Amino acid sequence: MLFRNKKETPKTDIDLDNVPGHIAIIMDGNGRWAKKRGLPRVAGHREGMKTIKKIVERAVELNINAVTLYAFSTENWKRPPKEVEFIMKLPSQFLDTYLPDLKKNNVKVTTIGDYERLPEATKDAVLYSIDETKNNTGLVLNFALNYGSRSEIVDAIKQICHDVKNDHLSVDQIDENLVSKHLYTYQLEDPDLVIRTSGEQRLSNYLLWQVAYSEFYFTQKLWPEFDGLALDEAIIEYQNRKRRFGGL
Repeated sequence: MLFRNKKETPKTDIDLDNVPGHIAIIMDGNGRWAKKRGLPRVAGHREGMKTIKKIVERAVELNINAVTLYAFSTENWKRPPKEVEFIMKLPSQFLDTYLPDLKKNNVKVTTIGDYERLPEATKDAVLYSIDETKNNTGLVLNFALNYGSRSEIVDAIKQICHDVKNDHLSVDQIDENLVSKHLYTYQLEDPDLVIRTSGEQRLSNYLLWQVAYSEFYFTQKLWPEFDGLALDEAIIEYQNRKRRFGGL
């Protein structure tokens, strides 16, 4: 079962009135987790899928509005074909297994990224889950699939230029709010907290516009080692910071 009984909720010092509205996660370290155990890299990806389950259930318990997961970047196509093929099967495996529980717990599935290169089976599973949960009003579980922030920004610029060219928009109307409305994430608030696992400390072309004032949390834990308690630790660190948004 995806969601734990409430009595099993981890006991931490989280201020439930100050949880991040939107958490973006760079799920890094699956391959290294597998290598440490003498396993093929795909075993790490399979274990990482179990971690998604843990994070979703904890996010639901904490009443977080949205979690965006960096599932597959535009650069990940450079990986070995067999590994890419395996990763492309994971969204459908996860959704096929856990969609009933997601629906039961009012989770809404969404995605960002370029669908065109995704295998048909992957697209079908994702689109089916989006349709099945479209009326849910709880946690938004947003998968970044074949996503790259620079491509996203270029697409937004092209759309805006098209509107200007066709007299639907004037140059003077272009501002930060307009650009945000043309991004893939236009229906989501900007992330309050960005988490990256595995000890790496870079954004890797992830939500570059949206994280301008996000808090960053880096952990040495590999993604398959991350769990609800680790998420709590990240949120507590977030709550101990003072967000100034450029002010004093």
